[in-house]
Amino acid sequence: MRLNRLLASVAILAMTVTGATAQTPPPPQSGDPVEVEIDQGVLRPLQIAVVNFSGQNGADLGGVIRSDLRRSGYFEPMDPNGLVETGLTLANAPNFPQWTSIGAQAVLYGAVTPRSDGRNDFGFRLYDPYRQCQLVSYQFTATPEQWRRIGHKIADLIYQRMTGETGFFDSRVIFVSESGTQLNRLSRLAISDQDGFNPVYLTGGDEVIMSPRFSLNDPNEITYVALGKDYSRIYLFNLSTGRRESLGEFDGQVLAPRFSNDGSKMAFSIIRGGNTDVYVMDLSSRQLRRLTNDPGIDTSPSFSPDNSQIVFTSDRSGSARLYTMRADGSGQRPISRGGGIYTAPNWSPRGDLIAFTKQGGGRFSTGVMRPDGTGERILSSSYFEEGPSWAPNGRYIMFARQSPGGDTRLWTVDLSGRVIAQSGYTGRGTDPAWSPLLDEQPSNLGGGGPDGCPT
Repeated sequence: MRLNRLLASVAILAMTVTGATAQTPPPPQSGDPVEVEIDQGVLRPLQIAVVNFSGQNGADLGGVIRSDLRRSGYFEPMDPNGLVETGLTLANAPNFPQWTSIGAQAVLYGAVTPRSDGRNDFGFRLYDPYRQCQLVSYQFTATPEQWRRIGHKIADLIYQRMTGETGFFDSRVIFVSESGTQLNRLSRLAISDQDGFNPVYLTGGDEVIMSPRFSLNDPNEITYVALGKDYSRIYLFNLSTGRRESLGEFDGQVLAPRFSNDGSKMAFSIIRGGNTDVYVMDLSSRQLRRLTNDPGIDTSPSFSPDNSQIVFTSDRSGSARLYTMRADGSGQRPISRGGGIYTAPNWSPRGDLIAFTKQGGGRFSTGVMRPDGTGERILSSSYFEEGPSWAPNGRYIMFARQSPGGDTRLWTVDLSGRVIAQSGYTGRGTDPAWSPLLDEQPSNLGGGGPDGCPT
């Protein structure tokens, strides 16, 4: 069941239309609550009570869950200091009238229980206090150090149960971390949790890093371009093993690599003799095939989810527009129809939309359109922004944004364009790429039993 149907039919969400004034939040500091800007007429978020878990890191675990849910725009976690019932245990249901008296539309609580093997059990229950029934009951087992990731996985299950959509919190982001001055800039390949925590720097800053991308077939496999004094190379990098290998030496500068969605091919551009064209390489045989042959600049290829088509940018008509073609290079045709310059196309994992960066009217915008070019919508506009990347559920987009005279930061926006927030990563960052979910989500959410809510 799709989200728009559920928002209209599931009584527990109880969302109503309200109005709010658009304000740009200040950059959050590490550890601060995440501020989410919700502008114009919007759906009122669900009031959810997330009780701090009992046991090791229980309060911090509750904080991760609240932060994830708040940033989605669909939930408004209540202040944990104002919750009414204490002493909740997994063996008992909550006192429903106490929770409805403070307006809680859902109640989540849980416990962290140590095991004899040194790991912890992370159990939780989610209840609807108005219908007085259980929505979700589940338990994860992990090492104590993995508590933050377990918080993301729990938030995913809540999001999935309440919206009918796959979650996106148990994922990571790679990006180019920048430091130094404009004249002496240091760029490093970096990776963090999707909320900006646990950043790790994968390169040392001796190369210029560009276009990092995940394989959607394997969240441990990434690619990126490294520029040295006399070379440009496309690297494959395995996050679990640390192994790095080059795709080989090319006659010309390489740009914008991206995996096919089954991980078997790589599309990228090569600049040769002042001309830029799109190529595809078979990763097993290393055979290279040229897909475009035009005097214009053809770059930034992105595969459709079924790998049958590729969207790319070309200025062959005089200004940069979006084009699609079949995976073998045939059937090239323009799809963008508005004025302005279109760059950085990225096909949604759902296949229904293509995200892009658009320049026009002295501003940069992040937008989406259907694969045939219809239904163009602008989700965000500012002084400068670029490089949209889809969340694994296809409902959120991360991009880089810069204010006049300021630093470039990572931001996210949802498909409505109403929920926009700065990423939790507090440093300077560009060119983000969102990973697929690190694990498949459980299919049995344990919401049954004598007190289980109807699906």
